[in-house]
Amino acid sequence: MIIRIWHGYTSPDKADAYQHLLASKILPGIHRVKGYQGAYLLRRRHGDEVEFVTLTLWESLEAVRQFAGDEHAHAVVPAEAQALLARFDATSEHYDAVWCP
Repeated sequence: MIIRIWHGYTSPDKADAYQHLLASKILPGIHRVKGYQGAYLLRRRHGDEVEFVTLTLWESLEAVRQFAGDEHAHAVVPAEAQALLARFDATSEHYDAVWCP
């Protein structure tokens, strides 16, 4: 299993709207990609920002490529999400899951 990790940051006044967008539209939409295994969404207040960490789980790097394209590290951030974010990682990191509960 591959875990893809990505960070996005927003202002406190936009954090609930961003979380709602992720939970109601963006993350559920990814289930259409073959090899997608689910996601975790983490949130924390960090100084004057709210940080979101998205961990998506994938069957393989090939499945990640089906989602993100040949440049699989490239972040996939829809325009409506970008409008709510102050900044975000341009790339995602990928890890082999070596132990899963």
